[in-house]
Amino acid sequence: MLLWLRQYRRPLLAGDITAGIVVAMMMVPQGMAYALVAGLPPVVGIYASILPPLLYAVFGSSMTQSVGPMAIVSLMTAAALAPLADPGSSLHVVLAAQLAFISGLVLLLCGLLRLGFMASFLSRPVISGFSNGAAILIIWGQLTPLLGATVPHWHLPSMVLGLCSLAFLWLAKRYLSAVLRRCGLGAAASDVGARLAPMLLVIAGIVLVRYCGLDHMGVQTTGHVPNGLPSLNLATSGAHWRTLLSPALLIAFIVFLMSMSAAQTLAQKRGEKLQTNRELLGLGAANVASALSGGFPVTGSISRSAVNFQAGANTPLASIITASLLALALVAPTGWLALMPLPVLAATIIFAVAGLLDWGTLKLAWRYDRSDALALLATTAGVLVLGVEAGVVIGVLLSMGTLIWRASRPHIAVLGRIPNSEHFRNVERYEAHTLPDLLLLRIDAGLFFGNIEAVTERIEEELHSHPTARHLVLVLSAVNQIDSTALLGLGELNKTLDQRGISFNLAEVKGPVMDRLRQSSLLKELSGKLYLSTALATADLSGGKA
Repeated sequence: MLLWLRQYRRPLLAGDITAGIVVAMMMVPQGMAYALVAGLPPVVGIYASILPPLLYAVFGSSMTQSVGPMAIVSLMTAAALAPLADPGSSLHVVLAAQLAFISGLVLLLCGLLRLGFMASFLSRPVISGFSNGAAILIIWGQLTPLLGATVPHWHLPSMVLGLCSLAFLWLAKRYLSAVLRRCGLGAAASDVGARLAPMLLVIAGIVLVRYCGLDHMGVQTTGHVPNGLPSLNLATSGAHWRTLLSPALLIAFIVFLMSMSAAQTLAQKRGEKLQTNRELLGLGAANVASALSGGFPVTGSISRSAVNFQAGANTPLASIITASLLALALVAPTGWLALMPLPVLAATIIFAVAGLLDWGTLKLAWRYDRSDALALLATTAGVLVLGVEAGVVIGVLLSMGTLIWRASRPHIAVLGRIPNSEHFRNVERYEAHTLPDLLLLRIDAGLFFGNIEAVTERIEEELHSHPTARHLVLVLSAVNQIDSTALLGLGELNKTLDQRGISFNLAEVKGPVMDRLRQSSLLKELSGKLYLSTALATADLSGGKA
C-alpha cells in the first residue's frame, strides 16, 4: 500500500497536477449530474468524489483510475431505493449512504477472502448488453429535465436550452479537438480540451441563468447547494439493512466489474499489472468512505479514467489533487453551483451515457457466435423490461448458463490418419484414412459430472455408426481433468464395451490427468491398453495395417 508514494519522483508531479485539475473541472458537473440520476441532491455527487478517491489511492492498485460516481451505478442506486423512499427525501439520502456502506463491506470482505476471480463471471457480450440497457434507461429518464416536460406539455425555453446543449456537445466531440490542434495545441492536449466541453457548457449555462434570467422563465436549476465539507458520520435506517443487502451485493459486483474494465484498459496501455484483490480492497474502502461522507455507491469510471490518463496522470496523486480541489469548491461560496440549469445537466448525462451504447460487440457476436449475441440482447431486454437488478441477475445466469451448456456438450472428433504422415485429424475437415475395425475419438474438453453422460452417448452413437469397430481409442490430448463422476462413467463404459467384445483404449493422456488416473482402478481394469500416442495405438491395434 502506498508503494507508489515511496517511489514517487519529481518529474511525475507536473502530469499529476495537470490531470488533477482537469478531472476536477470535469467532476463538478458530472458528479452533480450522476447524483440526480441516483435521485439525490446534486451536491451529494461532489461529496462522493472527495473521500473515495483518497481511500482508493491508499488501497487500490491502479495508478490512473478515477473513482467516483458513475452512470450505471447511479441508476442501480435509484432503482434499489425507489420502492423504499421518495427521490430527494432525507430517507433517500440516508439509504443511499447505507447502500454504499454495505457494498463497501462486501467488497472489502471479498478482497480479504481473495475473490478477485469474480471479475470473470460475466462475459463481454453480457456486460455490453447490461450497459446498453442501463444507458437507454438513463437517457429515457433524462428526457423530462432535458425538455422541461410536464404533463401535458414541454417547456419551450428548457427544450431549446437542452437541445442546443446536446448539439454543442456533439459538435465539440466531433470538431473541437481538431480546432484546438489547428490553434497550435498538441494532440493529447487537444483531446483533453475537447473532453472539457461539458464544463464549458455548464459555465455557459450558469452565465445564461445569471444574466438572462432563464430561471425566471421557468428553467429549473439545481437550487441551493450547501456550503462546506460533508460531516463524517453514518446515518442509517435500522429497518432497511436486510432489504438493502440484495441490491448491495449486485451493486458491489457491478462496481468491481466496471472498475476492473476501466483499470485493465489503462494498465495495458502503461504496461502495468493490476492486483484484483487489492482492487477489491480499494473499491471497498472507497465505498465505505463515500458512505461516511454522505455519498452513495462509487466505482472507477471508464471515461473519467481515460481523461485522467490522457491529461498526464502518473500516480494516484492526480486523484488526490482532484479531491482536494473539489473540497475547496465546497469550502468556497457555492452560490454559483445553485445556478446550474437542469436541462444542461441532463444534456451532459445523456451525452455521457450515450457513449456506453455498444453496438460493435453485438455485430461481432452476431457474426461470430449467435448464442453470445442472443445473451447480449436478452440482458438488454431484461434491464429494460424487468429492471436493473433483474438485468444483472439475467446477465450472470446467461453467462454461467452458456458456459455450462458448452461444457456439457464438448466437441468430439472422429480421427483418421493423414496419408503418408503420422498426423491424425478430424475426418470431417481433412481427407483422413480410417480403418474399419478401429474407431479413434478425440474429446476436446475436460470430463466432469456435467458432460460425461453426453460424452458416453456420443461414443455409443459413433460405435453404432461404425458397426465393424472392434477397438475404441479415446484420444485425451485435449482433456485437462477427469473428475470422479467422469471416472465412474468411463469405468462403466469400459465394462459395457468389454461385454460386447470391443476393447477400450486410451491415448495421449496428459501428465496431471495420468497422475490422478493412477490413483484409481480404471487403468488396471482397462480392457484395452494405454498408449503414448495415437500413432502407436493405431499401429498396435491394426496389426501393422495402418
